Amino acid sequence: MHLFYQPDIVSNEAIQRLTEEDSRHALKTLRLNVGDSIAVTDGRGNRYLAAIHSADARRCAFRITDTQTTPPRSFSIRICIAPTKNIDRIEWFIEKAVEIGIERISFFFGQHSERRLLKLERLEKIAVAAMKQSLQSYLPTLDEALPFGEFIKTVTEEQRFIAHLPTNEPPQHLLKRATLSGQYAVLIGPEGDFSEKEIQQAMAAGFRMVTLGPNRLRTETAGLMACHTLNVLNAE
Repeated sequence: MHLFYQPDIVSNEAIQRLTEEDSRHALKTLRLNVGDSIAVTDGRGNRYLAAIHSADARRCAFRITDTQTTPPRSFSIRICIAPTKNIDRIEWFIEKAVEIGIERISFFFGQHSERRLLKLERLEKIAVAAMKQSLQSYLPTLDEALPFGEFIKTVTEEQRFIAHLPTNEPPQHLLKRATLSGQYAVLIGPEGDFSEKEIQQAMAAGFRMVTLGPNRLRTETAGLMACHTLNVLNAE
């Protein structure tokens, strides 16, 4: 069944409408018509089983037939990542991280960041598309980018990690250091890595250093590796 996204569903109204973009996709691309079954999520854990009520390519109406609520996961993953110089790489990370499972993606500008501007509108569209493609009912939160010093004050998750591969003896792997069913935040540095000052700031803020393996990883690869590792740790 096709899954669509409508964040403004009014739960006590039987007839709702898809967004203009999803209306075009449903009727022009998928060639759905009146009476066809669809599923719609509000991105907050609710999924609505529905049937198309009127085939308007601008505001396709649907009638809700059933409502299902997916409870939040027993753990949450927040990847805190510096935007890459090539924006395609961070877009790839968002798409794959959402497909795997993630609750929040936060951006920061570090001392060695090459990109200093980030527009969330396109990134949010990529996250929505990945949520629908992977048939999930929760849309992750995407945070505006902040300078590292300001950003570090916003992290309150109980299990805080900074992914770093020092030249001396490496720290424990994230898989061994994280514990089950946690609220996780993992810091992933820019292409030029964290500065020494930023590492000290993170450690003072309660972050523990971890490694993601012996290889030097690109920023977006490291972010996805951290996301995947925490999902595997909590796999049932």
